[in-house]
Amino acid sequence: MRTLPRLLQSLRNPLFARLYAAQTTSLLGDAFTWVALALLAFEVGGAKSASILAGALTLRVTAFVLLSPWAGILADRVDRRKLMAGADLGRMGVVGLMPWVSEVWQIYALMFLLNALTAFFTPAYQAALPQVMKQKDYAQAIALSGATYEVLGVLGPGIAGALAGLLGARNLFLLNGITFLFSALLILTLPASLRVERENTPTSPLGDIREGTLWLWRDGPLRYALLLGLSAAVSGALVLVGTVGLVRGRLGLGELEYGWTMAAFGIGATLAALAMGAWENRIPRTTFVLLGALVSSLAVLPADWASLHLVLFLWVLAGAGQNWVNLPTQALIADRTPEVLQGRVYGAHFAWSHLWWVLAYPVAGWLGTHFPGGAFLYGGLVALGLLLGVELLFKSWKGQGKG
Repeated sequence: MRTLPRLLQSLRNPLFARLYAAQTTSLLGDAFTWVALALLAFEVGGAKSASILAGALTLRVTAFVLLSPWAGILADRVDRRKLMAGADLGRMGVVGLMPWVSEVWQIYALMFLLNALTAFFTPAYQAALPQVMKQKDYAQAIALSGATYEVLGVLGPGIAGALAGLLGARNLFLLNGITFLFSALLILTLPASLRVERENTPTSPLGDIREGTLWLWRDGPLRYALLLGLSAAVSGALVLVGTVGLVRGRLGLGELEYGWTMAAFGIGATLAALAMGAWENRIPRTTFVLLGALVSSLAVLPADWASLHLVLFLWVLAGAGQNWVNLPTQALIADRTPEVLQGRVYGAHFAWSHLWWVLAYPVAGWLGTHFPGGAFLYGGLVALGLLLGVELLFKSWKGQGKG
């Protein structure tokens, strides 16, 4: 297959190769964390483990929304290499405390801290990619990073589960700490500073947040991609919230089939990342985003009446649609944002895109509770309605010369 070798060509850049290795290591550690956390939640909370995990996920998104804009400011003011390494070392310290947790509040506190540090790592990493890559190559780097994220999302929990059986859930946190340490060391071995040159005019932190947010919303293609992200969040939340009820409830199948279904979602996202690497020079990025939002919305519409085999196919499409929204948007920010602003704009986008999920999760949960036989249909229609609204609004903006 020609796609994969082409996607790997970005690893010829030694700076990106180290960044990529660091990201891959920390992503594997993330998989260890969430598997160990699920086991720890059951150990500490018993029957309340599901609510504990839901609370931890809510705190995760909350940390991203609240702190990512501030992280973007730092990414434009300090050496991004040191910021990423510091976040990794901080995460190593947090997961190193997890084996001694005995109370639910301790889980919540440590998970908020862990994801707060992730909120500082991710915008800095996203802004560093176009900084270390040539303009014609950074989309390949983004696609490879996205594909790796999805592959580890599928394989990581299985590896973590096997290691948990050998080492125990609490010791898995210590292994995760080692992955964060290794990631930090890889980043610190980068031979060059990843600091951007800024004008000497002093600005306030709130002014920097405002500047990054306004850039994101004033630029027509970026605004278009961000708004379509809300449509994709609705369909994605339906998959993440409703699949267990669909497979275990309506279809009457077991945990194994549920695992297959969620793996299909991850496989679709992986294939989408590979496809972007192959086609990104042939298809405009905004077209990729529109296609992704449309495919993701259409994929969930018939799920209420689908067989397992059809659901597997639909979830491959839904996963592909999600990544065709996310990855081209990252490349669009690199395309359309000056280097001195990229940290702030990536931080603003990270916050806004996760805010969409904060809104989408309750919608998916409400539909699943009140319309258990039609949640995917109604949710898919909501996602399509949002997509159509964005299209009409964007055309209106363009007609007024605002896009």
